[in-house]
Amino acid sequence: MKTITMITGKDIRDMGFPPGKWYREAIDHINENKLSKEATEVYLEQFKLPPSQPLFDQPVAYNLNISAENDLEEENVAKVKETMDAVMRTPTVIGGSVMPDACPAGPIGTIPVGGVVATKNAIHPGMHSADICCSVMLTDFGKADPKLILDAAHETTHFGAGGRPRGQQFKLPDDLKAAFEANDFLLDQKSLSIAQEHLGTQGDGNHFLFVGTSAKTGNTMMITHHGSRGPGARLYTKGMATAARFKEILSPETLRQNAWIPFDTEEGQDYWEALQTIRKWTKLNHELLHDAVAQKTGALRENRFWNEHNFVFKDGDIFYHAKGATPLDAKFMPDITGPRLIPLNMAEPVLIVEGPTTQTNLGFAPHGAGRNMSRSQHKRNLEHLTNEEIFAQETKGIDARFFSNEIDISELPSAYKSATAVREQMDEFGLGTVLDEVMPYGCIMAGDWQKNAPWRRKKRNRRG
Repeated sequence: MKTITMITGKDIRDMGFPPGKWYREAIDHINENKLSKEATEVYLEQFKLPPSQPLFDQPVAYNLNISAENDLEEENVAKVKETMDAVMRTPTVIGGSVMPDACPAGPIGTIPVGGVVATKNAIHPGMHSADICCSVMLTDFGKADPKLILDAAHETTHFGAGGRPRGQQFKLPDDLKAAFEANDFLLDQKSLSIAQEHLGTQGDGNHFLFVGTSAKTGNTMMITHHGSRGPGARLYTKGMATAARFKEILSPETLRQNAWIPFDTEEGQDYWEALQTIRKWTKLNHELLHDAVAQKTGALRENRFWNEHNFVFKDGDIFYHAKGATPLDAKFMPDITGPRLIPLNMAEPVLIVEGPTTQTNLGFAPHGAGRNMSRSQHKRNLEHLTNEEIFAQETKGIDARFFSNEIDISELPSAYKSATAVREQMDEFGLGTVLDEVMPYGCIMAGDWQKNAPWRRKKRNRRG
């Protein structure tokens, strides 16, 4: 028998195997044992992937828990349905659901915000998006003064691009650092660096810090909303690249944004573990802000709970990809400590909810109020008013603040769907029961931080 001398990764790729972590071990084994071509083929059989899978001819059935009340909403629902129909032709998909706050989030075939897609034995990075583990945490501070809490939170939190300044950073715990170092998806100097720098930051967009009072108890409650910042974004990029490599072998027809990593591969196992580490990092990010406010004010914590709404949840070999959907089912949250949170907008209550899993909700509820139009379209609709006029009208009665001191009208209440309509549809479609409401006192958001970003200031100075 003819032996293969010094087989390479290219040789294995040419034999139809996508690059994987097992390559190095396989190459060493084949070369050290001087396997024949036939023996090499037998040895590599264990790494063989399933045959290429075409798209389904028709979308897998899914639940549309949303209704339209006007022409704008009808257009939005039509777009959501169009993109969801394309998603549901992906060959790993077995079910799905759409929440009342749904809106498109990219080209046709991209999972919409407010979408849940269940797949078998496959993790789809594009379906949890770059803001991995976007989540909300509530701390009940008892009878503390809400202004005291909001002021302390303003001194503590950090919105905008990048990390916290040196001297104001929180320490990355040794065990969490070790978890980054133990995972190939997380082990690189940049990821480790920003895991340290971004702790205690909230980013921008619709992320917020909200202070209000319980409608039931009158207690002051603080709620933070943000995701995994830079560390999560870097994991997403690596996950998408890995899924793209599998896609070329497993399903060339699948849209790039719906490519997947098979869970039963080494890459799939590592990616799942990386997601759990990012989840721990994000939960810690919330906790550090809440604990710092408690320390500044001397307020006592009476209760605390949290939930993700941008994540992948596992039940056996089924993976539920929630892109802006709140888990109702306790099986999705191994550290569940209380009910779930659904924020609407800065002038509306944050809902505290629970509810049963049904065939139509798949164990999920909405995550907020959603949008019927883009940020830019909303701004165009209000061009006849100044930002200051819009801000005064829409934040009347609450202490609304922008961390950058620049108003972002695309995050004011009118940019979102009707909170009343979302609540009515929650009842209509069985998407959770409201246990309590956190009535708004005040809110902090990033604001238009790019307006005076350093690179813009330099550009203006050059022009001057």
